[in-house]
Amino acid sequence: MPGRSINTLTLSSVCTSEDLTGNPTADSFDYKTFFVKVGLNSKSKDQVAKVFGILDQDRSGFIEEEELKLFLKNFSAGARALTDAETKAFLAAGDSDGDGKIGVDGKTAFIKMIIPAFENS
Repeated sequence: MPGRSINTLTLSSVCTSEDLTGNPTADSFDYKTFFVKVGLNSKSKDQVAKVFGILDQDRSGFIEEEELKLFLKNFSAGARALTDAETKAFLAAGDSDGDGKIGVDGKTAFIKMIIPAFENS
């Protein structure tokens, strides 16, 4: 979605109604599908780094589990929190050193999660 920021995306176009209502069906959120549908997979490294900064709510330089749990709320205040299973799967994909958070090295892993072509750059 060229020209649109993380704050102006419409969740209804990329999530199921269950994701929005708070009644998910068996861990329905898939971060890979979400990234593609909102166009994050076609953004530059710098743009993805900005998304990292938005998700890092406490500005610690890390995205912790509690920040990931509230991931959808960064797009719409009325969205649900991710389930524990969804959050853990999301975190595991970006936690490059096993410390339970996505940080300095994980930022690169976060970019690689979103833009697979960056894995070879």
